[in-house]
Amino acid sequence: MSTSKCVNTSKRLDKIPPYLFAEIDKKIDEAKAEGIDVISLGIGDPDTPTLPHIVQEMHKAIDDVSTHNYPPYQGTKAFRTACANWMKKRFNTDLDPNKEVLALIGSKEGIAHAFFAFVDEGDYTLVPDPGYPVYTNATYLAGGTPYFMNVGPDNNYMPDLDKIPEDVAKKAKLMFLNYPNNPTGAVANLEYFKKVLEFAKKYDVIICHDQAYCEMTYDGYIAPSFLEVEGAKDYCLEFFSHSKTYNMTGWRAGWVAGGEKLIKALGIIKNNIDSGIFKAVQQAAIVALETPQEEIDKLNAMYKARRDVVVNALREMGWQIEDPKATFYIWLPVPKGYTSAEFAALMLEKAHIVVPPGNGYGPNGEGFFRIALTVGEERLKEAMQRMKDAGIKFN
Repeated sequence: MSTSKCVNTSKRLDKIPPYLFAEIDKKIDEAKAEGIDVISLGIGDPDTPTLPHIVQEMHKAIDDVSTHNYPPYQGTKAFRTACANWMKKRFNTDLDPNKEVLALIGSKEGIAHAFFAFVDEGDYTLVPDPGYPVYTNATYLAGGTPYFMNVGPDNNYMPDLDKIPEDVAKKAKLMFLNYPNNPTGAVANLEYFKKVLEFAKKYDVIICHDQAYCEMTYDGYIAPSFLEVEGAKDYCLEFFSHSKTYNMTGWRAGWVAGGEKLIKALGIIKNNIDSGIFKAVQQAAIVALETPQEEIDKLNAMYKARRDVVVNALREMGWQIEDPKATFYIWLPVPKGYTSAEFAALMLEKAHIVVPPGNGYGPNGEGFFRIALTVGEERLKEAMQRMKDAGIKFN
């Protein structure tokens, strides 16, 4: 009996593991089907609604028939201008909205497309390990080879540039960074960014900085932009997202800023693959960028209170951890005697809590797990009590 060739997938798909968050959704569905009350601390999806003034603008924009046709590939002039104005106000960076800003259907789309714009077969990409899985998987899809830059407690979760082999650095096209960081919650400063820029200049590497969490900061910490570093624009693409800051994960709105040549190259990929963001969403996204700071402060105060509940409870269970200064993630070592996957399974079986195992973020994530503060404070207290009742602790 013959097998049709049309069902054969590309070899590159063989390199792609099951997507971590899709697997988490599957586990949640399976547990719920058994009647189990599951508390999911797995996915970084805000649990509170999109801010009302943004929703109101969307209602108006949908009724405007001028939004119903194809949007400009690069984003509307009004949206790109709003992004440039926000960057100037927030980071004091000057951007030409016509040449140095590109609208994205969520920053994930732009991040994935960057690999197709700059990576050829056999090229290296420098990706943090642990890190957001798309950095590695998009490398494979583009035909490149990821080089894992180990990040962990020993280097404050910032890649040690001196440990990147010379032959790898010379063949590298892209370096991905993400501060404030997913999954670790780590932060970086401008001094480190300056060192990265010197590395980029030396080896002609493009820096892709994922800035999805730059407004989710606590305890007086303010996240910098890579584009604040003098001379960074020609070597850097910085990706911004509306998802976390404004509770707009489902809206798929974001943008990328950087030097003209880099933006143009990324734009060529977009022009041939998608047709841009629905114009009504762009109008609502403009209003989002104008959100008063006190509204953002309220959200951050909520996440800080949640963080404190969880961190204090974990300390009572034996974990010695510092307060994360950014994101809504807590990155923790698993107790001795467990792998990441074994501990995640224990949490689901004994406490009915879903957490992602650290190895889902890369080989160096083994031995860790992540908690997302994306359920209410009372539910988090319940989750911590479940762990205590199940005898789960750090030894």
